[in-house]
Amino acid sequence: MDQKEILAELRKSIEEMDTELAEKSAKEAVNAGIDPLIAISDGLSKGMETMSDLFDEGEVFVPQLLIASEAFENAVSILTSTMSEEMKNSVSQGKILVHTVQGDIHDIGKNIVKTMLSASGFEVIDMGRDVPVEDVIEKAKECKVDIIAGSALMTTTMPSQRDIISLLKEEGIRDQFICMFGGAPVSEEWVEKIGADGYSESASGAVKKAKELMSKKRG
Repeated sequence: MDQKEILAELRKSIEEMDTELAEKSAKEAVNAGIDPLIAISDGLSKGMETMSDLFDEGEVFVPQLLIASEAFENAVSILTSTMSEEMKNSVSQGKILVHTVQGDIHDIGKNIVKTMLSASGFEVIDMGRDVPVEDVIEKAKECKVDIIAGSALMTTTMPSQRDIISLLKEEGIRDQFICMFGGAPVSEEWVEKIGADGYSESASGAVKKAKELMSKKRG
């Protein structure tokens, strides 16, 4: 098969949630000498975009996303198996810390966003739910993440998102991290008001916004 056919097969493997096909196509891409970046961006990621759109439209659900995500990750592992750590880092969309903010125990939305981000090439660190603001900042520094993402599902816990920004400023490290926030009661106006960088009302939108902000960060 030529490159175009292999890329189409990679995309199809994700859209059809076919882990075996994803692995087979990834090996074919390696054997054909296709640039891993191209195989991921023009093959696998195109399939995830389709799944993301279908999820937003209510045509697929979380279990299907998880299967597609597993197929994606297995294929990426094969495609990057011969690459140096430096090259693998260049393939990564970025490192992102996700959590549900302090005082909030709702995590379904956060888990969906985590799955979508992971399946789109981000390295995701999930701190879980009801995470103290100080712990978020410490983990972000420890892991040298690019993005801090926090979800609030109650109006009473939204101030924790503001507190993250405030503590980053107090420590003089606000410019080191992209801050993205979301959740049912959260709005773009709120995110702008507290001085954060990004907001999305959907999981697929969060992935697009994260990619957009990382593109700006990397220049």
